[in-house]
Amino acid sequence: MKKATSLFGGIKENFPSGLVVFLVALPLCLGIALASGAPPLAGVISGIIGGLVVGYLSNSNISVSGPAAGLTAIVLTAITDLGAFELFLCAGIIAGIIQLILGFVRAGSISNYFPNNVIEGMLAGIGIIIILKQIPHAVGFDNDYEGNETLFSNGLNSGYFTELFGAIHPGAVLVTLVSVGILLAWDKIPALRKLKMLPGALVAVIAGIILNQLFISSGSSLAISSKHLVSLPVPTSAEDFQNLITLPDFKGFMNPQVWIVGATIAIVASIETLLCIEASDRLDVKRRITDTNLELRAQGIGNMVSAIIGGLPMTSVVVRSSANANAGATSKLSTIIHGILLLICVLTIPFILNMIPLATLAAVLILVGYKLAKPATFKHFWHLGKFQFIPFLATVLAVVFTDLLKGVGIGLVISIFYILQGNMKRAYYLSREQLDDTDEFTIKLAEEVSFLNKAAIKKTLKNVQPGSKITIDARNTSYITTDVLEMIQDFANVHAKEEGIEVTLLGFRTSYRDYASDKDSHILITHRRAM
Repeated sequence: MKKATSLFGGIKENFPSGLVVFLVALPLCLGIALASGAPPLAGVISGIIGGLVVGYLSNSNISVSGPAAGLTAIVLTAITDLGAFELFLCAGIIAGIIQLILGFVRAGSISNYFPNNVIEGMLAGIGIIIILKQIPHAVGFDNDYEGNETLFSNGLNSGYFTELFGAIHPGAVLVTLVSVGILLAWDKIPALRKLKMLPGALVAVIAGIILNQLFISSGSSLAISSKHLVSLPVPTSAEDFQNLITLPDFKGFMNPQVWIVGATIAIVASIETLLCIEASDRLDVKRRITDTNLELRAQGIGNMVSAIIGGLPMTSVVVRSSANANAGATSKLSTIIHGILLLICVLTIPFILNMIPLATLAAVLILVGYKLAKPATFKHFWHLGKFQFIPFLATVLAVVFTDLLKGVGIGLVISIFYILQGNMKRAYYLSREQLDDTDEFTIKLAEEVSFLNKAAIKKTLKNVQPGSKITIDARNTSYITTDVLEMIQDFANVHAKEEGIEVTLLGFRTSYRDYASDKDSHILITHRRAM
C-alpha cells in the first residue's frame, strides 16, 4: 500500500513531464521502427512496454526506456538475414533472458567505473547530435528518421547541405519559430510558469496543429504536407486492431543465428542502458542513485514482454530521459504516464496525432539538445583543467562523429591514459627538483605504489649520480607491489654498491599484503642504513 501511495502520489508534479516525453517519444518510436525495417507499430509497442513495465520495475526516477537508435543497425541486419520479423522477435526474447541473468549476477556494477567527464561528454555529444539532426525537420526537410544517435551515418557533404537549404519550407520554419517562442516564454514568463499542469511542449504542439490547419483550410502555400507530420497507423476495424500485434515464430529458438543475434542485442543494449542510467542520475536534480542491477533485470523483463507482443528491443534512452528531466520529472511516475498516453492515444486518437507537425517536435528537441550541450558545461570542464577537459571534449567529438558506444570507449581510453599518467607522477615526492649536481636527497613513497609507478621510480633511480646519498622513505606506505620492491632491492644491493651510492631505507617492511590477490609480497634488502 505504501509503494502504491509513493508511486501515484506525484501525479500533479509528473503528468506534465510524462506528457512532454510522450510527445517526444511518439515520433522517435515510429522513426526507429521504420529505420530498423520493422512494422511502424513495433516501435510504439516497445515505447509502451518501456513506460509501463520497465518504468514500474526500475527504481530510476528520471530514465525513460524505449526503442533505441543505437540498435537500429543490428535490428535491420538481423531482420534481413533471418528473413522474417517473427523470427527476430525470438532474438528479442533471448536478449531479455540474458539481461535478466546479467542483472542477477550483478553485472550492473560496471557502470560505477564510468568517469563523470566521459558521461557529461556523452550527454553534450548527444545534445549536439539532437540539434543538428532536428534542423532538417525544423525547416521541413525530412529525409532522415527521428532519433538517430549517429550524426554522420549516411555522410554529410556539400550536396546534403545544398539539398537541405533548397528544400526549406516556409510553413515549417514558421511553425518551428512559433513553437520555440512558446517554449522559451513558458520558461521565462513568471505568469506562465504557474501553469505547471499545462506544459509548454503541449501548448507548442497545439499551436503547431492549429497553425497548419489554418494554412490548409486557407489553401496557403505555407501548408505542411502529410509527409512532414507524425504518421501512425489508423485501425478502422476489429481485424485492423488484431493486426497491430505480431507474435513471434517460436521455431526461431532452434536457429543458432537467432541466439547469436539475441546475445549481441543483450550486450549492446545493456551497455547503452548502463551509460544512460549514469547520465540520467546526473540529470536528476536530487542526485538519486539507480540500482543498475535492478535496472538490468527490469530491462530484461521489458525486452521479453515487448518481443512476445511484437515490439522492438529497448534500452534506457538519453533523448527521452533528458526531455523527462528538463520537463521537471520528480519520480518514475512520469515514465509510466508517458507509457499510458502512448497506449491510449495509439488506440483511440491516432488521427489527431497524425496532425502534429514534425517541426513542432523538432523545436522541443532542439531546446533539449541545447540544455545538454550548453556552453556553461564546456566552461565548467575547461576550468577543471586539462585532465578533465580533454577526455570530456574527446568524448563529445567522438560521440558526434562516430556513435554512442565508440565515443564513450574513446573517452574512457583517454581518461585511463590520464589516470595512469597521474598515478605515475604521484608515486613519490622528491625532495629536490633536479638530480644533477645533487649529492643528497630523499624520495618519499606514496601510500600505495603499484606496478604503474615502476617506470617513474626506475627513471629517477637510474639518474642518481655516483657518490650520492639517497634516502627512500616508505614510512607512510601501506602497500608496495613486488615489481617495485625488487627494483629497489636491485638498486640498493647491486647498483648502489657499484656506483658508491649510500642508500638509507626508512619504514620498509619484510612483506606487504597484496589486497588484490590477498597474498604477501616478500622482499629482502640487505644494503640499508636504517629502518
